[in-house]
Order: sequence, then structure tokens, then C-alpha cells
Amino acid sequence: MNVAPKDKNAWLWIPFLYFTQGIPYILVVTVSVIMYKRLGIGNAEIGLYTSWLYLPWVIKPLWSPIVDLKGTKRKWFLSMQLVISLAFLGIGLFLPSNSFFIITLAFFWMAAFASATNDIASDGYYMIGLTQKKQSFFIGLRSTFYRLAMVTGQGLLVIFAGYLENQYGDNTKAWSMTMIGAAVLMIALTISNFFTTPKFEESNTESKEKPAGFFEVFASFFKKHQIGLALIFILTYRLGESQLVKMASPFLLDKLEVGGLAYSTEAVGTIYGTVGIIMLSLGGILGGILISRDGLKKWMLPMLLALNLPNALYAVLAITQTTSLYAVLGTVVIEQFGYGFGFAAFMMYLIFVAEGASKTSHYAIATGFMALGMMLPGMLSGYIQEWLGYDGFFIWVVIAALPAFFVLRFLKYPADYGKKTAETND
Repeated sequence: MNVAPKDKNAWLWIPFLYFTQGIPYILVVTVSVIMYKRLGIGNAEIGLYTSWLYLPWVIKPLWSPIVDLKGTKRKWFLSMQLVISLAFLGIGLFLPSNSFFIITLAFFWMAAFASATNDIASDGYYMIGLTQKKQSFFIGLRSTFYRLAMVTGQGLLVIFAGYLENQYGDNTKAWSMTMIGAAVLMIALTISNFFTTPKFEESNTESKEKPAGFFEVFASFFKKHQIGLALIFILTYRLGESQLVKMASPFLLDKLEVGGLAYSTEAVGTIYGTVGIIMLSLGGILGGILISRDGLKKWMLPMLLALNLPNALYAVLAITQTTSLYAVLGTVVIEQFGYGFGFAAFMMYLIFVAEGASKTSHYAIATGFMALGMMLPGMLSGYIQEWLGYDGFFIWVVIAALPAFFVLRFLKYPADYGKKTAETND
């Protein structure tokens, strides 16, 4: 087999590969919440069971060496994308059944594990297929198409489901057809990736440079300076946001008599999937520019504030129960922009934690803890909301941000880390 030279057709395969990476993640983590809400599942069950779907992203470091050692990254991600297609098809076909909740959750689990593995293989392929210079050059294009996938999943597909709900007057049929449509989209993307991704590696030419040992990689991570504080910070950085993200859509969709705002599925899809994602992207871009200009230290506290303070606007909406589109849209715009802005500092800190030997593996471990920080609070979010009501819940979300501010006071990292002129080790 002829191995393609590095950087070949990068403008062609990167957009397809990272658009494909974003679609299953947003469907599993976010769209599943909206779908189950429209099919009559309670908030407690939604928060608990859909938060468990984060687990594959939490534990993916455990099987990432298998992806590295067996076969090629290209074969892995093409196989996983096909599995994801079949999982979404299964969800669409079994939604009309009496046991749809259990069966479709099983298919979402299947999609989640395949998606986490697809992430490992796609990111590995990106590093193998590009020179170091091009890896930096294309990081913006990669992020842009991942965001476009989020717009497609959380926006266009949800709007499509809402349109079908209105057409048929049957939410089950509408979401069944939507998920079958998602399966067809994934199959088309898998075929596109098959034809656009060059063969940069051979099955029998795996790197001989292996870590000293599988367990040594984990041991060296937990020996890092201030690793205990670092992990507490990683777990608490989004403690409020991790709960808000699970209950924000149910809040907009729920009836007025139970504290919701009675918005339609189409409206929620439009608000979060278009304007919301655009503001999320703009916040992230601005955050990256500012850290590159001034370093992480200057912007860590402002970005942590930007991530958490806008959550108070949801409490205002819940307390006043205003259904004004301008008020809701303004809240989402500010919250999503703040989320993107604040998340830039978080990702840069994760890169700092991963610095040193075994950087790739350590970054996977750090992002696993990041996913754990989303999963555990999300599991309890529905129960807390049902206990406190929407107004009390969103007040609690604001309070939940406080531990991260306390831990931040004791964290030590270079003031100019992430600054464009600062020295970096690759």
C-alpha cells in the first residue's frame, strides 16, 4: 500500500472529518434531552440517564492505547462512524415501541462509545496526517466545522423535528423520522470520509516508540505538581454549567403551570442551535485571541466569571416567568457567549496540566476528568430541579460556581502560559 505524504488534501478531509465528529456528540449529549422531553419523560429521568451518556468520554483514555496499537486510525474512525449510523437508525426504528426509553437509551450508549472512539481515532489521524506547522494552521478550520456540526444537530435537526411535530401532531413519529434522517446523514458523511481521507499509515507500521508501560502513563500523571488541586479545579470549573445545560431546554419547553416557558420545539432548536452556537463560537474565538495576546493568568478569573455570572439570568427568567422572546434570546446569547469565552481558559489550563512526557495520554486523562465533571452533576440535576423548582434550581446553579473560585486562588501556573510569544514545548 502506498502511504500518502503528510498534509495531502487537508482542506478537503479536515472539514468532513470534524463535522462528522461533532454530529454524534451533540445528538447524544444535547438533542437526546430535547427528544425525551418531547416524548414525555420526566426531568429527573432525563437528567440522570442522559448524563450517564457522558461516561464513554470520561473513560476513553482506558482504551485509547488499543486504537493506537491495533489497525490504522482511518479504519477505526470509518468503522465507528458506521456503528454510529446504525445506532441512530436503531433509535429511529424503535421509538414507536412500548419500551422505547430503555431500547433507545441502549442505542444512545452504543453511539456514545462509538463516538468517543471515533474522537480518539480522528484526533490521532489529524496528528499523523499533518506536519506540526499545519496542525496549528488548521486548528481553526477543525473547530469551525465541529461548531457547524453542533448547529446542524442542535439547530437544524431539532427544527426539523419541530416541523414534523406540527405536521403530524405525533411527537413519536416526528422524532422517529428525525433520528432516521440523522442516520442517513451519518452514512453519507462516512462515505464522504472514506473517499476524502488519504491513507497516511499502514496496519503493519505502528510506531515502536511505546510508553515505558501502560500504568506508568497514569502514574506519571498523578505525580504532577498540584495535581490534586488541579483535578478539583477541573471537576468544579463547570459545576454550575453542567447542571444548567441539562435543564435549560426542559425549562423552555415545560408548561407555564410547572414553571416552564412553554416554548415550541422549533423555537428551542432555533434559539440554541443557531444564535446560541454562533455566540458560543464567537466567545471561544475571542477567548483564544486574548489568551494568545496576554497569557492565561490575566484572563482566567474574568473568563471564569463570564462562564458563571450569566447563569443568574436563567434564575431571573424562572422567577419572573417571562415568555418574552427578547428576554429569552438575550439570556441565551449572553450565557452562550460567556460559556464559549470562559471555556477557552479551561481548555488552555487542561493543556497546561498535560504538559511534559506522555502529553497526548495525559491530555486524554485530563479531558476524561472534564467529562466526569459534566456527568456527575448532570445526573443529579433533574432531581434537584424537581425538588427546588426551576427558580430555586437556577439560583442553586449560580451558587454551585463558588468552589471553582475558591480553588483558583491556590492554583499555580505560568502567568504567560498560552501567550503567543511564550516558549512552548511540542
